[in-house]
Amino acid sequence: MFKRAAFTMIELVMVIVVMGIVASIGSDIIVNLYENYIKTRAINRLQTQSELVLNQIAKRLESRVKDSVIARQSGSANFLNYVTLTDANDSYQILEWIGKDTESFNGIKNPGWSGFIDLDNPQSTNPNLKTIGSELNTTNAIIKALSNNQVSLLQGDGLQKPAIIFKGNSIFNLDDFGWNGVDGNYTHKVSYTAGSNDILNFEEANKPTEIFEQYDLAWSAYAIVPEGNQNDFNLTLHYNYQPWENERYDQNTTSKSVLIEHASTFKFTKIGDTIRLKLCIHDNNQSGNYDFAFCKEKVVY
Repeated sequence: MFKRAAFTMIELVMVIVVMGIVASIGSDIIVNLYENYIKTRAINRLQTQSELVLNQIAKRLESRVKDSVIARQSGSANFLNYVTLTDANDSYQILEWIGKDTESFNGIKNPGWSGFIDLDNPQSTNPNLKTIGSELNTTNAIIKALSNNQVSLLQGDGLQKPAIIFKGNSIFNLDDFGWNGVDGNYTHKVSYTAGSNDILNFEEANKPTEIFEQYDLAWSAYAIVPEGNQNDFNLTLHYNYQPWENERYDQNTTSKSVLIEHASTFKFTKIGDTIRLKLCIHDNNQSGNYDFAFCKEKVVY
Protein backbone atom coordinates (compact mmCIF):
# COMPACT_ATOMS: atom_id res chain seq x y z
CA MET A 1 0.00 0.00 0.00
CA PHE A 2 1.39 3.33 -1.16
CA LYS A 3 1.71 6.22 1.24
CA ARG A 4 0.71 9.69 -0.24
CA ALA A 5 2.98 12.61 0.50
CA ALA A 6 1.30 15.96 1.33
CA PHE A 7 2.37 19.50 2.17
CA THR A 8 2.90 20.14 5.78
CA MET A 9 1.42 23.23 7.41
CA ILE A 10 4.88 24.82 7.60
CA GLU A 11 5.42 24.29 3.88
CA LEU A 12 2.05 25.83 3.06
CA VAL A 13 2.79 28.85 5.22
CA MET A 14 6.18 29.28 3.56
CA VAL A 15 4.62 29.12 0.09
CA ILE A 16 2.02 31.71 1.05
CA VAL A 17 4.71 34.00 2.47
CA VAL A 18 6.85 33.67 -0.66
CA MET A 19 3.86 34.33 -2.92
CA GLY A 20 2.99 37.42 -0.87
CA ILE A 21 6.52 38.74 -1.21
CA VAL A 22 6.51 38.15 -4.96
CA ALA A 23 3.09 39.80 -5.30
CA SER A 24 4.17 42.88 -3.32
CA ILE A 25 7.32 43.23 -5.40
CA GLY A 26 5.27 42.85 -8.60
CA SER A 27 2.73 45.47 -7.55
CA ASP A 28 5.51 47.93 -6.70
CA ILE A 29 7.00 47.42 -10.15
CA ILE A 30 3.62 47.96 -11.81
CA VAL A 31 2.99 51.12 -9.78
CA ASN A 32 6.45 52.49 -10.63
CA LEU A 33 5.97 51.68 -14.30
CA TYR A 34 2.61 53.45 -14.33
CA GLU A 35 3.97 56.51 -12.51
CA ASN A 36 6.92 56.71 -14.92
CA TYR A 37 4.53 56.43 -17.87
CA ILE A 38 2.34 59.27 -16.50
CA LYS A 39 5.41 61.43 -15.85
CA THR A 40 6.94 60.79 -19.28
CA ARG A 41 3.65 61.45 -21.06
CA ALA A 42 3.08 64.72 -19.16
CA ILE A 43 6.64 65.99 -19.70
CA ASN A 44 6.53 65.13 -23.40
CA ARG A 45 3.22 66.97 -23.76
CA LEU A 46 4.52 70.06 -21.93
CA GLN A 47 7.74 70.00 -23.93
CA THR A 48 5.84 69.88 -27.22
CA GLN A 49 3.45 72.65 -26.18
CA SER A 50 6.19 74.99 -24.95
CA GLU A 51 8.24 74.41 -28.10
CA LEU A 52 5.27 75.18 -30.35
CA VAL A 53 4.50 78.41 -28.47
CA LEU A 54 8.10 79.64 -28.50
CA ASN A 55 8.34 78.85 -32.21
CA GLN A 56 5.20 80.92 -32.89
CA ILE A 57 6.60 83.87 -30.96
CA ALA A 58 10.03 83.50 -32.55
CA LYS A 59 8.65 83.44 -36.12
CA ARG A 60 6.90 86.76 -35.53
CA LEU A 61 9.89 88.26 -33.77
CA GLU A 62 12.13 87.33 -36.69
CA SER A 63 10.21 89.83 -38.84
CA ARG A 64 10.20 92.57 -36.19
CA VAL A 65 11.31 96.14 -36.78
CA LYS A 66 14.26 95.72 -34.45
CA ASP A 67 14.38 99.21 -32.96
CA SER A 68 10.65 99.10 -32.17
CA VAL A 69 10.79 96.28 -29.58
CA ILE A 70 9.81 97.35 -26.06
CA ALA A 71 9.05 95.87 -22.66
CA ARG A 72 5.93 97.23 -21.00
CA GLN A 73 4.50 96.96 -17.49
CA SER A 74 1.05 95.41 -17.23
CA GLY A 75 -2.13 97.24 -16.28
CA SER A 76 -3.82 100.29 -17.79
CA ALA A 77 -2.43 102.53 -15.06
CA ASN A 78 1.11 101.52 -16.06
CA PHE A 79 0.56 101.67 -19.82
CA LEU A 80 3.11 104.45 -20.36
CA ASN A 81 5.75 102.55 -18.39
CA TYR A 82 7.82 101.03 -21.17
CA VAL A 83 11.54 100.69 -21.86
CA THR A 84 13.92 99.03 -24.28
CA LEU A 85 14.61 95.36 -23.59
CA THR A 86 18.11 96.27 -22.48
CA ASP A 87 16.67 98.38 -19.64
CA ALA A 88 13.87 95.95 -18.66
CA ASN A 89 13.72 94.15 -15.33
CA ASP A 90 11.26 91.53 -14.02
CA SER A 91 8.52 94.13 -13.47
CA TYR A 92 8.22 94.52 -17.27
CA GLN A 93 6.24 91.43 -18.28
CA ILE A 94 4.81 92.43 -21.68
CA LEU A 95 6.82 92.08 -24.88
CA GLU A 96 5.68 94.39 -27.69
CA TRP A 97 6.93 95.26 -31.18
CA ILE A 98 5.97 96.40 -34.67
CA GLY A 99 6.12 93.65 -37.26
CA LYS A 100 7.16 93.95 -40.88
CA ASP A 101 4.49 92.96 -43.37
CA THR A 102 6.29 89.83 -44.55
CA GLU A 103 3.13 88.17 -45.89
CA SER A 104 2.49 90.73 -48.61
CA PHE A 105 6.22 91.36 -49.07
CA ASN A 106 6.47 87.76 -50.28
CA GLY A 107 3.43 88.42 -52.47
CA ILE A 108 1.83 85.78 -54.66
CA LYS A 109 4.16 85.64 -57.66
CA ASN A 110 6.15 88.82 -57.12
CA PRO A 111 6.83 90.95 -54.01
CA GLY A 112 3.84 93.04 -52.97
CA TRP A 113 6.18 95.84 -51.91
CA SER A 114 9.83 96.02 -52.87
CA GLY A 115 11.27 97.89 -49.88
CA PHE A 116 13.02 100.34 -52.20
CA ILE A 117 12.21 103.97 -53.05
CA ASP A 118 13.64 105.36 -56.29
CA LEU A 119 14.59 108.82 -55.07
CA ASP A 120 15.88 109.85 -58.50
CA ASN A 121 12.60 109.10 -60.22
CA PRO A 122 10.64 112.27 -61.11
CA GLN A 123 7.51 110.63 -59.66
CA SER A 124 9.17 110.55 -56.22
CA THR A 125 8.07 114.02 -55.19
CA ASN A 126 6.74 114.42 -51.65
CA PRO A 127 4.08 113.18 -50.87
CA ASN A 128 4.60 110.56 -53.61
CA LEU A 129 7.12 107.71 -53.36
CA LYS A 130 8.00 105.66 -56.42
CA THR A 131 8.59 102.12 -55.12
CA ILE A 132 9.82 100.27 -58.21
CA GLY A 133 9.09 96.54 -58.32
CA SER A 134 6.03 96.77 -56.09
CA GLU A 135 2.55 95.43 -56.77
CA LEU A 136 0.49 97.46 -54.32
CA ASN A 137 -2.79 95.90 -55.49
CA THR A 138 -1.50 92.57 -54.19
CA THR A 139 -0.22 94.20 -51.00
CA ASN A 140 -3.60 95.76 -50.33
CA ALA A 141 -5.51 92.52 -50.91
CA ILE A 142 -3.29 90.56 -48.51
CA ILE A 143 -3.32 93.22 -45.79
CA LYS A 144 -7.12 93.51 -45.92
CA ALA A 145 -7.50 89.74 -45.67
CA LEU A 146 -5.09 89.39 -42.73
CA SER A 147 -6.57 92.34 -40.82
CA ASN A 148 -10.16 91.19 -41.29
CA ASN A 149 -10.86 94.25 -43.49
CA GLN A 150 -9.74 96.69 -40.79
CA VAL A 151 -6.57 97.92 -42.51
CA SER A 152 -6.27 98.93 -46.15
CA LEU A 153 -3.63 100.52 -48.34
CA LEU A 154 -6.17 101.98 -50.76
CA GLN A 155 -6.62 105.72 -50.44
CA GLY A 156 -9.98 107.14 -49.40
CA ASP A 157 -11.72 103.94 -48.28
CA GLY A 158 -12.06 105.04 -44.63
CA LEU A 159 -10.05 102.14 -43.15
CA GLN A 160 -6.92 102.22 -41.00
CA LYS A 161 -3.67 102.64 -42.92
CA PRO A 162 -0.36 100.76 -42.85
CA ALA A 163 2.83 102.58 -41.94
CA ILE A 164 6.09 103.01 -43.78
CA ILE A 165 9.25 102.87 -41.65
CA PHE A 166 12.46 104.11 -43.25
CA LYS A 167 15.67 102.22 -42.47
CA GLY A 168 18.01 105.20 -42.60
CA ASN A 169 16.96 106.89 -39.37
CA SER A 170 19.99 107.24 -37.13
CA ILE A 171 18.43 108.85 -34.03
CA PHE A 172 16.58 106.29 -31.92
CA ASN A 173 13.68 107.27 -29.66
CA LEU A 174 11.03 104.81 -28.45
CA ASP A 175 8.30 107.46 -28.55
CA ASP A 176 8.84 107.85 -32.30
CA PHE A 177 7.05 104.51 -32.86
CA GLY A 178 3.81 105.73 -31.29
CA TRP A 179 3.99 103.63 -28.12
CA ASN A 180 2.86 106.56 -25.99
CA GLY A 181 -0.42 106.96 -27.93
CA VAL A 182 0.87 109.80 -30.10
CA ASP A 183 1.80 109.33 -33.77
CA GLY A 184 5.58 109.05 -33.92
CA ASN A 185 8.25 110.30 -36.29
CA TYR A 186 9.34 106.82 -37.42
CA THR A 187 5.94 105.49 -38.48
CA HIS A 188 4.20 107.32 -41.33
CA LYS A 189 0.77 106.33 -42.64
CA VAL A 190 0.77 105.62 -46.37
CA SER A 191 -1.71 104.68 -49.09
CA TYR A 192 -1.91 104.30 -52.83
CA THR A 193 -4.47 105.31 -55.43
CA ALA A 194 -6.15 102.81 -57.70
CA GLY A 195 -4.17 102.53 -60.92
CA SER A 196 -0.84 103.60 -59.41
CA ASN A 197 0.46 100.17 -58.54
CA ASP A 198 3.95 101.27 -57.46
CA ILE A 199 3.47 104.75 -55.96
CA LEU A 200 2.94 105.23 -52.22
CA ASN A 201 1.49 108.46 -50.83
CA PHE A 202 1.89 109.89 -47.35
CA GLU A 203 -1.49 109.94 -45.59
CA GLU A 204 -0.65 112.52 -42.95
CA ALA A 205 -0.06 116.25 -42.85
CA ASN A 206 3.13 115.81 -40.78
CA LYS A 207 5.28 114.34 -43.55
CA PRO A 208 8.90 113.35 -42.88
CA THR A 209 11.48 115.96 -43.72
CA GLU A 210 13.97 113.27 -44.80
CA ILE A 211 13.23 110.28 -47.03
CA PHE A 212 15.47 107.24 -47.42
CA GLU A 213 15.80 104.63 -50.16
CA GLN A 214 15.03 101.55 -48.05
CA TYR A 215 11.87 101.01 -46.05
CA ASP A 216 9.69 98.45 -44.30
CA LEU A 217 5.91 98.33 -44.47
CA ALA A 218 3.87 97.42 -41.38
CA TRP A 219 0.16 96.96 -40.76
CA SER A 220 0.18 95.65 -37.18
CA ALA A 221 1.97 95.75 -33.86
CA TYR A 222 2.15 92.66 -31.63
CA ALA A 223 2.10 92.16 -27.86
CA ILE A 224 2.76 89.01 -25.83
CA VAL A 225 0.79 89.50 -22.62
CA PRO A 226 0.50 87.28 -19.48
CA GLU A 227 -3.16 87.36 -18.43
CA GLY A 228 -4.26 85.85 -15.11
CA ASN A 229 -2.60 84.95 -11.83
CA GLN A 230 1.10 85.47 -11.31
CA ASN A 231 2.04 81.77 -11.32
CA ASP A 232 -0.84 80.45 -13.42
CA PHE A 233 -1.70 82.62 -16.42
CA ASN A 234 -2.64 82.48 -20.08
CA LEU A 235 0.05 83.73 -22.43
CA THR A 236 -1.85 85.77 -25.02
CA LEU A 237 -0.91 87.26 -28.39
CA HIS A 238 -2.52 90.62 -29.24
CA TYR A 239 -2.37 91.82 -32.85
CA ASN A 240 -4.16 93.89 -35.51
CA TYR A 241 -3.69 97.25 -33.83
CA GLN A 242 -1.74 100.27 -35.07
CA PRO A 243 0.20 102.51 -32.65
CA TRP A 244 0.57 105.07 -35.46
CA GLU A 245 -3.25 105.28 -35.41
CA ASN A 246 -3.11 105.89 -31.62
CA GLU A 247 -4.34 102.34 -30.92
CA ARG A 248 -3.37 100.15 -27.96
CA TYR A 249 -3.26 96.38 -27.68
CA ASP A 250 -5.57 96.37 -24.65
CA GLN A 251 -8.27 98.32 -26.48
CA ASN A 252 -8.64 95.68 -29.20
CA THR A 253 -10.53 92.83 -27.54
CA THR A 254 -11.26 90.84 -30.71
CA SER A 255 -7.83 90.37 -32.27
CA LYS A 256 -6.10 88.22 -29.71
CA SER A 257 -5.28 84.56 -29.30
CA VAL A 258 -4.32 82.46 -26.29
CA LEU A 259 -0.98 80.83 -27.08
CA ILE A 260 -0.82 78.59 -23.99
CA GLU A 261 -2.74 78.08 -20.76
CA HIS A 262 -1.26 77.45 -17.30
CA ALA A 263 2.02 79.27 -17.85
CA SER A 264 4.05 80.09 -14.74
CA THR A 265 6.95 82.07 -16.22
CA PHE A 266 7.50 84.20 -19.29
CA LYS A 267 10.75 86.15 -19.39
CA PHE A 268 12.75 87.87 -22.10
CA THR A 269 16.06 89.64 -22.32
CA LYS A 270 18.14 91.24 -25.04
CA ILE A 271 21.77 90.30 -25.63
CA GLY A 272 23.30 92.23 -28.49
CA ASP A 273 20.93 91.89 -31.44
CA THR A 274 19.36 88.69 -30.11
CA ILE A 275 16.34 88.18 -27.84
CA ARG A 276 16.34 85.29 -25.38
CA LEU A 277 12.93 83.92 -24.38
CA LYS A 278 12.08 81.67 -21.45
CA LEU A 279 8.72 79.95 -20.97
CA CYS A 280 7.64 77.66 -18.12
CA ILE A 281 4.29 75.83 -18.11
CA HIS A 282 2.62 73.24 -15.90
CA ASP A 283 -0.18 70.76 -16.50
CA ASN A 284 -2.49 71.97 -13.70
CA ASN A 285 -2.84 68.48 -12.16
CA GLN A 286 -4.14 67.02 -15.41
CA SER A 287 -2.11 63.87 -14.68
CA GLY A 288 -3.88 62.99 -11.44
CA ASN A 289 -2.19 64.02 -8.23
CA TYR A 290 0.91 65.29 -10.02
CA ASP A 291 1.49 68.86 -11.21
CA PHE A 292 4.34 68.48 -13.66
CA ALA A 293 6.18 71.53 -15.02
CA PHE A 294 8.55 72.17 -17.88
CA CYS A 295 10.72 75.15 -18.91
CA LYS A 296 12.22 75.91 -22.28
CA GLU A 297 14.34 78.72 -23.71
CA LYS A 298 14.80 80.00 -27.24
CA VAL A 299 17.05 82.60 -28.86
CA VAL A 300 15.72 84.83 -31.65
CA TYR A 301 18.11 86.60 -33.98
